[in-house]
Amino acid sequence: MANDRLRTAMIAAGLTVEDVAVKVGVDPKTVERWIGNETRKPHRTTRQEVAKLLRTKETDLWPAPGAELPASASETELVYLYPARSAIPGSTWERFINGVREQMDVLVFSGAFLVEQYNLIPIIQRKVAEGVRFRLLVGDETAPAVIQRAVDEGTPGGLEGRIQLMRRYLADVTGLDGVEVRTHGTVLYNSLYRFDDDLLVNGHAHGALAGQNPVLHLKRLPTGSMWQHYMRSFDRVWEQATPEPS
Repeated sequence: MANDRLRTAMIAAGLTVEDVAVKVGVDPKTVERWIGNETRKPHRTTRQEVAKLLRTKETDLWPAPGAELPASASETELVYLYPARSAIPGSTWERFINGVREQMDVLVFSGAFLVEQYNLIPIIQRKVAEGVRFRLLVGDETAPAVIQRAVDEGTPGGLEGRIQLMRRYLADVTGLDGVEVRTHGTVLYNSLYRFDDDLLVNGHAHGALAGQNPVLHLKRLPTGSMWQHYMRSFDRVWEQATPEPS
């Protein structure tokens, strides 16, 4: 069996096979063998170096024989927990956005950072030609929930302006085949960023800015429940949201 624990830890760290090989001083094919067969283990000192590089425990990557493993797939959906959205490396956002092949879904109030930092609009324009679908949910700046969130964050008027800016950005892709943009006024318990089978769940704490709140990186699994739980939430908001005019 493949070593999915090692693979997902590398994904969470934003490191490729070549990156790991260079940093621990082995051949890339050796790292590929570690991933392809969970019984293939490096020497202990190398295991410790890999664990330190991936910011995890050696036993999480290579459990001892007979060690208790997760009882169900839903317990392994969590790839990584970021202490804050601002702690997610820029390379990770770029990898997710540029790597999407089928579906990208976003539920936010503003989300303007996706455009301003990661050049989302040209990427959408390019990827719709490749058959990628986009569902983008942004806030209605006149909604009571949005206005209250701005007050709670200590930026009255600021959030509303950011939403208007994001809606203006998205006007350049609204109406493209494969792109749907809607606005909503629901209470935003979580911002959601779905890239094919990867989902970033940015929870919100009262009085804290979105970038200050923790983020779960979930991986879609056939029998998992968490990924589906949050995407059902997305779908509920989507159904009651208002389509933006082309």
